Amino acid sequence: MNDFDPNVMLAELGVSLAQLAANGIATAVASKAQAIKDSKDADKVRSTYEEIVSQLLQERAEAVQIAQAYKEELDRVKISDEDIEALNQTVGRVLGLLREWSLIDKPDEDDGPDAFDAMKELLNADTLRTMQLLGFNYKAAIGEPLTNLCASKIAELGKKNGDQAARQRRGK
Repeated sequence: MNDFDPNVMLAELGVSLAQLAANGIATAVASKAQAIKDSKDADKVRSTYEEIVSQLLQERAEAVQIAQAYKEELDRVKISDEDIEALNQTVGRVLGLLREWSLIDKPDEDDGPDAFDAMKELLNADTLRTMQLLGFNYKAAIGEPLTNLCASKIAELGKKNGDQAARQRRGK
């Protein structure tokens, strides 16, 4: 698990957006425009308008930055229909491999394959779409445990191969 917390990021974005809205730049612009309307000093009018334009551009840039950060967060957790279909097929193949590994290691257990079938059904395209609509973060909930499962299985296989090699060296 990484140190990046999306909830903290979203909270910070919310605070930034609230601060931007609270600045009331539109009200300030309106009052400045009203104040210079009656002014006869052209330099003062020009500098006030430049200040207003500068403030508006700065506020727009902040709003665009916040919107982009929200979009990046959405893109981080959202997956397209094509990606869901590809994920469904790929995870099905990965679960098939894990099932085979499980049967090799524990040939007498009957409930191993049923758990894999249940996992595969959980990861079908319709379920993933529905879960995504409900806000489920499948990348964290499925991706991280699947990564850990594969890593531990690979380490286990490596250890078995290493143990066998060591026994063979001692036997020679």
